[in-house]
Amino acid sequence: MVVAGIVAGGIGSRMGNSSVPKQFLVLAGKPIIIHTLEKFLACTLVDIVVIGVHKDWLPYLEDLIEKYLPSSDNVFVTAGGDNRNDTINNIIMEAGKHIELEENTIFVTHDAVRPFLSLRIIEENIEAVQDGGVCDTVIPATDTIVRSSNNKIISDIPVRSEMYQGQTPQSFTYGIFRKVFDSMTEEELNIVTDACKMFYLRDYDVKLVKGDVSNMKITYPLDYKIAQALMEDMK
Repeated sequence: MVVAGIVAGGIGSRMGNSSVPKQFLVLAGKPIIIHTLEKFLACTLVDIVVIGVHKDWLPYLEDLIEKYLPSSDNVFVTAGGDNRNDTINNIIMEAGKHIELEENTIFVTHDAVRPFLSLRIIEENIEAVQDGGVCDTVIPATDTIVRSSNNKIISDIPVRSEMYQGQTPQSFTYGIFRKVFDSMTEEELNIVTDACKMFYLRDYDVKLVKGDVSNMKITYPLDYKIAQALMEDMK
């Protein structure tokens, strides 16, 4: 079984004066989150989709799904958690109410605000997990990466050819997530904001899946303008 988990727990504080979280902003006539959801519904390898959203926006999201995708009987929503990994855990718990979770059940977790996800990336995530257990979607870094330990002077300039920018999906099996998440301390969970960082800290090999520059995350007002231009160009 394959579960798509869409992480939509944020409130969009970096989007400026928006009256709704960024995942609900309209893009080419539909909310961003609906575009993202449609990508997973188009993938025949995905059995169910679970969306983790801030509890205050649960009814709003349910209304959107009913409006735009009324015939989708394999889409479920749940309240997000205190952080990203808590939200993913809530998604997994909700999935367990609708399917039987097994050690090798695959979860493909993705940002709600990355609506330009391709079918190839979804399929290659699933394939990578079937082969190895954990994977992350990345693109090569095009700019030189500069590290500073005190935010004032350069501490290190890593070799650019070894640097990648992380995207999503991040995918894994239920068995691995359950083992790793349950082993994390509360302090670790508050610090580690990335699912693959959890696996890395517990010495799992995290495979790389080739992402795409267009698989952008809409975080700031400029990103939203770029996404509008991309959508218009795709028309």
